Amino acid sequence: MVQLPEAPASDRLALVTGTSTGIGAAVAKQLLARGWEVAGVARRNPGIEDARYRHLAADLQDAPAAAASIERAFGALLGERRWRRIGLVNNAASAAATGPVQRLDAAELVRVYSVNVAIPLWLMGFVARNSPREAAIRIVNLSSGAAVRAAPGLAAYCSSKAALRMAGMVFGAELDSPLRPADTPADLSILSYSPGVVDTEMQVASRSMSAEEFPWGRMFKDFAALGLLAAPDLPAAEVVEFLELEASARFVERKRG
Repeated sequence: MVQLPEAPASDRLALVTGTSTGIGAAVAKQLLARGWEVAGVARRNPGIEDARYRHLAADLQDAPAAAASIERAFGALLGERRWRRIGLVNNAASAAATGPVQRLDAAELVRVYSVNVAIPLWLMGFVARNSPREAAIRIVNLSSGAAVRAAPGLAAYCSSKAALRMAGMVFGAELDSPLRPADTPADLSILSYSPGVVDTEMQVASRSMSAEEFPWGRMFKDFAALGLLAAPDLPAAEVVEFLELEASARFVERKRG
């Protein structure tokens, strides 16, 4: 076993979901390169060899179990007084439960909403209530054009992304309302970020489905053939840029580029 050198203590921590591949892995690696500590959550370990990276293997499809595991693993870590900046990147997503609405399975819908809505919304509150009040908090919710555009066959994905977008808007509004708890960090901003069409495992899976399962597969195949899929490093860089902003509005929306 290779002994990793001890890394200097950092004063910045990011909690990132879906770090095993794609945008989540790219965000984690870029943050580590910039001196952040990263707490990653995904079913698979990305194999990142960095002393500043901590991994929690958890299945976000089971929201109660995943929340309990995250609380045990990272609750005390978030509360450490050394953090001057804390980031949350709600990157993990599920595009399961595709097809006509009348054929959707209730159990599969619960799993999709757990990954795409329940856990990201819970994590926003988890970070806000456990972080030092003096820390700057930056939250990025990975969004999609599906949050604002109806796509036949994608009712679960579209509605869950729309729900996460609205959850961020509501949280931002609460921060300047009487509902805001007194111990909420003062410097807290939320970004709903749409990365565009990115070359990820979800894209590969979508392109492999039949037209009956996923009517948008042909379009994604064309994007791939024409070289129009962005590398994960591109949106990851914009996510990291927001996490390091010194000041921002309570809630903002942005598309890549």
